[in-house]
Amino acid sequence: MPKLRGEAFWRETLRSAHYVVAPMVDQSELAWRLLSRRHGAQLCYTPMLHAQVFLRDANYRRENLYGEACPEDRPLIVQFCANDPEVFVQAALLAQDYCDAIDLNLGCPQMIAKRGHYGAFLQEEWDLLQRMILLANEKLSVPITCKIRVFPEIDKTVKYAQMLEKAGCQLLTVHGRTKEQKGPLAGVASWEHIQAVRKAVSIPVFANGNIQCLSDVEECIRKTGVHGVMSAEGNLHNPALFEGRNPLVWEMAEEYLEIVQKYPCPLSYVRAHLFKLWHHTLQVYQQLREELAKVKTLEGIVDVNRELKLRCQEEIANQKEGEKPKEGLPFFHWICQPYIRPGPKERCKENGTRGTEKGVRGKRALEEDEDGNSELLSKNKQKKKLRNPNKSFDPSLKPKYAKCDQCGNPKGNKCVFNMCRGCCKKRAFKETADCPGHGLLFKTKFEKSLLWQSSQRAIQNAEISQRRDADVGETAVLKEADDS
Repeated sequence: MPKLRGEAFWRETLRSAHYVVAPMVDQSELAWRLLSRRHGAQLCYTPMLHAQVFLRDANYRRENLYGEACPEDRPLIVQFCANDPEVFVQAALLAQDYCDAIDLNLGCPQMIAKRGHYGAFLQEEWDLLQRMILLANEKLSVPITCKIRVFPEIDKTVKYAQMLEKAGCQLLTVHGRTKEQKGPLAGVASWEHIQAVRKAVSIPVFANGNIQCLSDVEECIRKTGVHGVMSAEGNLHNPALFEGRNPLVWEMAEEYLEIVQKYPCPLSYVRAHLFKLWHHTLQVYQQLREELAKVKTLEGIVDVNRELKLRCQEEIANQKEGEKPKEGLPFFHWICQPYIRPGPKERCKENGTRGTEKGVRGKRALEEDEDGNSELLSKNKQKKKLRNPNKSFDPSLKPKYAKCDQCGNPKGNKCVFNMCRGCCKKRAFKETADCPGHGLLFKTKFEKSLLWQSSQRAIQNAEISQRRDADVGETAVLKEADDS
């Protein structure tokens, strides 16, 4: 059966999904996806997976996809970051039987994406993207989709989308911000860009950005004409967003923790989700915020959640008639509601600094300015500077590591194959070779085993010969006795 494309893929495979949970690193794991689906989400994405790691590491595949098979978790799109057509397609081939489509991440704006050369930092390399999507469209049994960020210019964004469609992309998610719009500088997403893309392409389009409640979803669909709307931050603070409800926080937290009991995930994921759900309440009960940060077990997190619930219920019981929410919140802090990310000026006030350039930087300095100036360093690096005053954080002074010929990771300085240890181990094993630089001695051990086997055979042959001589001698003695 040929794979479905475009509108048919969205209608039949994705079941005309309008409400979509975004791919979120360490946050859109199976347990959270199931919670979101229970409360209105019609389509979910996996967290962004690194194609190169997924291809070479069986444990990574098992932890992030293979060990999470669940009939309730469909339709599902697996998202990869990649910058090599062959690596991307080989990783996607290993994942395609566990999902309904493969998504190429072209929207991540973080510094790690800049270092790894993927996400939004590929948006100028149209030839490379064409090759990646063309090859994936040819080789995969499931459709290929893309998630992008916009260019400042609407015309360029439209041409970008049309190029991806022509290459074989079957569904496009458009985040209405540029790659520079992130963190406190995120600003408002441009629905004008999204609307222009929707009119210019014939494939389904999802919108991403400015979604905090169900009315935002409906308004976005009305204004842009998109097929569906994707939510990330809004979903994390209110998993019932697509139901149009604002439930009590502990209802969502308790339900999520029950799902985690059945479908375990790293404790850091669970803690991060509770920090989002209880965000406004933890501003009130700072001590419990610290306890949640320090707790080491799932049972401990459950206990903190229970204590937060009791504190809120006690506050509700003592509430005066006509009392209104504080801090300008639309609801009381124990109700799931949006978190409006503060802009640069507001963040300066939160950090106790003036609205200067240094204040805008917030709690972490931009990496481009890490030249050793302690005023611009993060707190962690300032601590390292105290321990070692001579330490420099100037990127130009950092050693440049040669890359592995096979995978691009730093290679071993003394590796005979010019590879990282993982690739070297595979090759040395395959070729029965030694690599003293990595301490891999497959050839030496094999030769030693041959010598040992040879010596064992020699010993066995000597014993057999001795037994044979003894038998011959015993036979001669018996014969002589008979003759006499």
